[in-house]
Amino acid sequence: MSSEDDPWGLDDLIDTIASSEAASSDPAATEQDPATAPSAEPGPATAPSAEPAPVATPSLSPEESKDAEFMGESGLAVTGQSRLEAAYGSGDGDEVMHAQVAKRAQVDSGTIFHQIYREWNGVLNPRWVRNWSIFRHHVYGLFSKGHRPWPVMTRIIIAVVFLGALAPLLMLVLSSLTGLDELQRFFGVTRANLWGHVFGFFFNNVCCWPIVTALVIGGLISEDRQNGTSAIYFSNPITRTDYTVMKYISAASILSIIIVFSYCIFYAVAILVNNEGWAYLLDTFPYFFAGLIAALLLVFTYTSIGLALSSVSRGKFFPAVSLIGLLLGSKMLAFLIDLLFDTDVMYLISPYDNLAHIGQWMMRLNSTYDFPVAWSFVSILVMNAVSLYVLISRVNSLEVTRE
Repeated sequence: MSSEDDPWGLDDLIDTIASSEAASSDPAATEQDPATAPSAEPGPATAPSAEPAPVATPSLSPEESKDAEFMGESGLAVTGQSRLEAAYGSGDGDEVMHAQVAKRAQVDSGTIFHQIYREWNGVLNPRWVRNWSIFRHHVYGLFSKGHRPWPVMTRIIIAVVFLGALAPLLMLVLSSLTGLDELQRFFGVTRANLWGHVFGFFFNNVCCWPIVTALVIGGLISEDRQNGTSAIYFSNPITRTDYTVMKYISAASILSIIIVFSYCIFYAVAILVNNEGWAYLLDTFPYFFAGLIAALLLVFTYTSIGLALSSVSRGKFFPAVSLIGLLLGSKMLAFLIDLLFDTDVMYLISPYDNLAHIGQWMMRLNSTYDFPVAWSFVSILVMNAVSLYVLISRVNSLEVTRE
């Protein structure tokens, strides 16, 4: 019997399975000669073996075995080495264990801030409420928190100057208790004492009033220019006129508390301590009222000059020093020229001497100046006009951004 007539056996089935496995692993082996391919005729049914026959595996090189393992081929020993290398690198230049990031670009030029101002369309408070908030922000900061943060040293100096302005009250009380006429004449209510309480050069107009004015107006406007606070004021609700007026009133109010208020307390306590009647009040009130007008003029002049200096600066040191230098320097210069050339016309450049001259004329005191009082009036008007012009022009030039 020929080989073609032999029945299909179990050995032929195992050989066929092994050939298909080898063909799937090697594509070149799949191309076979049709003549040598086994016949597709099924043989007689035979019983399967109890144990599965071993499957022949092709012999592969180590590199091919790694690739076969990584590609998921079965039949090889799984060590996990190829997958670890694929996840963490092959060891060729991957020893650096920290992340490589781009270096920060070194910028030598300035930083550009993109600011966008959006209009607020809500309901504004009335105009007087907005102006009151500016006044409260500056004045209330001397007494309570939550407002303008005045330095502690400024508060101490203002308190000491205010108590010093009330020092004559102690002498009035002492004179009333002891009954000494010398103390009463020296510290009582007279035209000279009322004038000296406001315009006395030593000690008030040398250390007290100029220093307090310098501390108050030093950074009142210059800090807004430096820190860009003007953007808060001028963005929508506050006009430049309201800003200027309320800054002026705030500074003048602080000076008035020290100068004008202490002047009024001095007059009132003198009447109460001495138990004076209506006749005394009617006799002395005209002089008191004239001194009150002169004191308000002093506050107005010092505030105008101080805010004008503050508006042209970007810090609070220059306005303070410039104000003290202007008030005291002009006085000393006029005094030296008067000594050398025996002429007092140069006192017209001194704000203090012009105000003192006007106060003497108002309270009917003997004048210590040779030129007419009208010249002092004109000089004071020119000083205030120039100061207010500088203040208004500088406020109008304030931008809504930091300068």
